[in-house]
Amino acid sequence: MKVVNQPDVLMRPAEVAAIFDVHTKTVCEWANAGNLTVIRTMGGHRRYLRAEVMALRNAKVTLRRWKV
Repeated sequence: MKVVNQPDVLMRPAEVAAIFDVHTKTVCEWANAGNLTVIRTMGGHRRYLRAEVMALRNAKVTLRRWKV
């Protein structure tokens, strides 16, 4: 498990969803599918690495959007 102490390095699901204009459940599905690395907080909340999210945003790939 990765330990990251810098809050500006991690993003909440809502922040990631806003970047891609998708629902937060879609972001969770991307993580479940292995498209994003998920880091769990001590409380069990999901966090995503900002660098990975930005790299995915800049990549020339299309991610599937799940219906909610």
